[in-house]
Amino acid sequence: MLKGFYLTLLMGPTVPVPVPQPVIDALTGAQVTISVGQASGFQLSFAVSKQSLLNRVLLPAGFFDPKIRVILVVTMNGLPTVLMDGVITRQDLAPSNEPGQSTLTITGEDLTLVMDLEHNRACYPAMPANAQVALICSKYAVYGIVPVPVPPLLVDIPNPVEKIPVQSDTDLNYIRRLAAEAGYVFFIEPGPFPGVNIAYWGPEIRIGVPQPALSVNMDAETNVESLSFGFDGQAKKQFTVTVTEPITKISIPVPIPDIGILRPPLAARPAPALRKGPLPDTSKLHPVKAALLGLAQTAQASDAISGTGQLDVLRYGHILKARQLVGVRGAALAYNGFYYVKSVTHDIKRGEYKQSFTLARDGLLPLTPKVVP
Repeated sequence: MLKGFYLTLLMGPTVPVPVPQPVIDALTGAQVTISVGQASGFQLSFAVSKQSLLNRVLLPAGFFDPKIRVILVVTMNGLPTVLMDGVITRQDLAPSNEPGQSTLTITGEDLTLVMDLEHNRACYPAMPANAQVALICSKYAVYGIVPVPVPPLLVDIPNPVEKIPVQSDTDLNYIRRLAAEAGYVFFIEPGPFPGVNIAYWGPEIRIGVPQPALSVNMDAETNVESLSFGFDGQAKKQFTVTVTEPITKISIPVPIPDIGILRPPLAARPAPALRKGPLPDTSKLHPVKAALLGLAQTAQASDAISGTGQLDVLRYGHILKARQLVGVRGAALAYNGFYYVKSVTHDIKRGEYKQSFTLARDGLLPLTPKVVP
């Protein structure tokens, strides 16, 4: 690969091991997409021929069959980064009459897929949502999944005399429903070591040390190939909940404040909410769950500023990671500052390593006078 970059590929049924050297030699490209709010995915491309080891031995033996586990690790300047830990979902073989043009493409998803393959039915008496998540994720310890559930801001422990939470769905769908009711997110983060994964169930974190700044229009200090921004005036929405006055029985709509408990502001001038409407599907919810859902919906509908771009990792000097903050400088006063990285696509080929990314923020103008490179 590129100077300073090394790609390690591990594959196996449950505990993956380094692949044979002919597999690495046949690898022509790897693409990994990590995005907030949906499963991460990967795609591997191999050059094959009639007499290659892949065609003669590995494919017939099931080496690339669905549910085979795949781990991709990129080592940059001596520091390994686990890009993907997932399972194969599809293989595509494209034979060609032209010499060297036959290809094998392997597609897969992260380990949330293994939690979505079997319908389960279980009950969890007197267990808060975070305890339920920890119990469910413990079933997948064989994949190195370590549950990290964060207790909700307002703990709601169901009284077993009145109600017992019952699961009648796949583990993934049930956990995601619990996350939606608490105003949380759920995802599996690969690493920090190959074979280890963090199953995070909690609020979307938009704090911490930002990644090295993305610099644009700064001559020799520019480290991105392209970067553009957009301001969607209809993206932000003001939700309301209906409160019934006990004496007159009059229904009063109360706006849900954007108080930033789950996601602190990243801009000095938040975008105005042009759209207003009631919070849906809360009539049968407990008041605690309705409040948490209201805060979550308000936070999710607050990103009016979006950015898209592409960079060369060698020039940037780091691997840009999703679900973290990053600084932007050189764009314009209104769009400089810190952003939340919503998605990153790693595109690795022989001779290059590029990333496409999307950013998000709640308004214009930076909170700090200067962005550190």
